Parts: sequence; structure tokens; C-alpha cells
Amino acid sequence: MGWSGKAGAGVAALAITVFTSYVTVPTRNTDAGHFDTLIVLGWPANDDGSPAPEQRERVLEAVRELRAGRAGHMIVTGGAAHNHWVEAEVMAKLAKAEGVPDEEIVVEGQAQNTIQNVFYSDRIMAQRGWKSAEVISSGSHLPRASLILARYRFAWSTHAALWPREYGAGVVAAHYVYEALATTRMRWFGFPKSEFLPERH
Repeated sequence: MGWSGKAGAGVAALAITVFTSYVTVPTRNTDAGHFDTLIVLGWPANDDGSPAPEQRERVLEAVRELRAGRAGHMIVTGGAAHNHWVEAEVMAKLAKAEGVPDEEIVVEGQAQNTIQNVFYSDRIMAQRGWKSAEVISSGSHLPRASLILARYRFAWSTHAALWPREYGAGVVAAHYVYEALATTRMRWFGFPKSEFLPERH
């Protein structure tokens, strides 16, 4: 085998290793069918403050799960991490427009990333005596989110939102590649140091 063949084989082996690391992350610690709350992970709003496609689909999935009786509340989590719009406020507005009552929505508007999404949501759950959550995000994001959730003691399961109709196959594939690399990096080398991430329990 020539140099190019060996290089190609090496790249293929690395890709398989990354893929395996990504798809084998446990994405729940309970098989429960009902939860105290949903946690809807944030995504940046459009520059005009309207819900971005992924943000919209995460909220719409949460609304469907509420109506299906999976939980009685939703925590929408996300601050003004990428523009001046608070992600949670944009998501809450959409949920209300879809008919979710104010009292079923909890707005967490501080988080700047996924680690903080879970940290602040856990605080809200503790304050309200909630012990379980279904965590909703885009399908590609769930393995990485699960690595973070595994640091917490509450019962959790993840649930994928639909992909936006605006996205083509290439966009979806790019999301999976990005998240596979990010998730594998965390599994192999650990998390970046963060005051918002608890030690393993």
C-alpha cells in the first residue's frame, strides 16, 4: 500500500473511531415516560428577534411533548449569547403563541452555552422540587448535551426536535460532523474547565 493509501486508511479509521465515540454516548439515565419538566436548550434568535429555524423546531417539539402529557412545565434556557436577543425570551414568546399558558413556562435567561443551560436549569428544578426532566434539542446536539447531563443527579432523558424544513441534507450533515467532533473531544480529553460543571457523582 502506498503512502496515499495508508493515509486514506488512517483517515477512515479515525472517522470510524469518532463516529463510534459519538453514537455510543448514553442519552438517558431513566426510561420514564413522564417528567416533572421539559428543558428546551437554546439556539440564537435571528438578528431581527424572530425565532431561528432550529430554535423554532425545539420549541414546537416541546409544545407537542407538553400536549402529549410528557411533562407539565417547560424550562426554556438561553441568554443573549450570540446577539442581543435573550434566547429563552424568544422561545417563551413562541411557546405562548402556540397556546402554552404562562404558568407552564419557566424562563432561564442567563446561560451562555450548553454547560450553563444545564447548570441553571438544575437550579430551577431544585428550587421547585422537580426531580426529572426531558431535555429537548436538535438530534445532533443530544450526545454532547448528554455528557453534561451525566454529571447531574436528577433523572433525565433526551428527545430530538425535528430538523427545520429550511435545512437541506448538507446542513444537517454538517451539524452532525461538528457535534461528533466536539463530543469525541470531550469524551477523550474532558470538558473545558468551568465553574458551572459539577464533579462526577
